Amino acid sequence: MQEAFGGILNIVLIVIFLVIVEGILGFAVCYTKAFRMKNYVISVVEQYDAAGCLEEKGGTACVNKIIGHANSIHYAPSSITCQAGETNVQGLYCIGEVSDSEEAVVGVNSASYKYYRIVTQVDIDIPIVNQIMGLRFFQVSGDTRLVKIN
Repeated sequence: MQEAFGGILNIVLIVIFLVIVEGILGFAVCYTKAFRMKNYVISVVEQYDAAGCLEEKGGTACVNKIIGHANSIHYAPSSITCQAGETNVQGLYCIGEVSDSEEAVVGVNSASYKYYRIVTQVDIDIPIVNQIMGLRFFQVSGDTRLVKIN
């Protein structure tokens, strides 16, 4: 009877180890998706000079291109929380003007330039863990280069 309990203990330890390893691998995949999405949004915002990229509803070429890429990499966060001054675009990313820098708005030859901050959410949807820990703090953010505003 004692050997039976030892076998059960070994199986439980192996299962716990496998669950932890699979959780780490799942987090790595979700983090990579959010990071790739952030980089893509930054490149599209720079390409379009932020024209139409700040629309909440979508319908512009910029937002449609970003939505198409999000669908192609299967990026669909369950929820994303934006800070004050940021716009939540289709529930995929947050975008806001960077105003804490002295160089945020630069006027050169009657043209103005601004930085934009892009925030994407790492989508970890584990119901029990989300209720206990509230994993809303896994966000990836990055800033664009100076974007010319017309």
